[in-house]
Amino acid sequence: MEVHSTKAMAARAVDLCVALLYEEACTETVARVLRDHGETGTPPSGGEGGPAAGGAGMPFHGSMGRASPGGGPATGADDAGGRPAAGGEGGAGGGPPPGEAGGPYLDEGDVAAMREAAARLVEVFAAPGPDAAAAVLNRLLAETGRGPRLTDHGGTTAWHLHVDSHDDAPWAEWFLASSAMALAVLLADHQRVPGGLCASAGCRRPYLDLGGGSPRRYCSTRCATRERVAAHRSRALTRGCQDPLPAPERRP
Repeated sequence: MEVHSTKAMAARAVDLCVALLYEEACTETVARVLRDHGETGTPPSGGEGGPAAGGAGMPFHGSMGRASPGGGPATGADDAGGRPAAGGEGGAGGGPPPGEAGGPYLDEGDVAAMREAAARLVEVFAAPGPDAAAAVLNRLLAETGRGPRLTDHGGTTAWHLHVDSHDDAPWAEWFLASSAMALAVLLADHQRVPGGLCASAGCRRPYLDLGGGSPRRYCSTRCATRERVAAHRSRALTRGCQDPLPAPERRP
């Protein structure tokens, strides 16, 4: 899938929700999900955030990164990703922080804000039908979305739509706005909730469902198999309890 396609953005939203809400989320695990979805790259030497642009504390623009909440150093990539330039956040000479080689770069504040955004997005997948899902998405778009605009992040990406406030918006704003837009488009295209929550009681992770036919119930084959096996064992146990006990063996 293209990085900027609606399906790709929706798939990224699901993977981020899982990482943020159902796993041990930290800056590196969230950055790994972002890298898996194409959020990587390196700004040119002396770009915004580097010495030529005033040093650390200046947010990168476009695909070179996003400002941390509170106006700190740039903390990651936009649709094409990025890492701090020399003199920015990281080790001596602008190297990546330990354990975060390759970027994108986030701090704990970014992760906490993205976790809150993920909790709101999961409401879409928990909706019982398209009407309820549309109401959630309309509320999210009204609260976080801005007028759609085209950007190529200074020529570093293909032209694509954004509905956040600006190219270097904080991670959580970008995540919530872009995800809500993608899910809204998919709901309009398919006239159904574009996914759900896993029916396995021990899982309940969100999943994307854009196929035809009957809606999915499980996030993975593993969960579906586990539930089928559990149901089979339960039925077998019930039948065993209902059957009369065999007569004791008579010994000569």
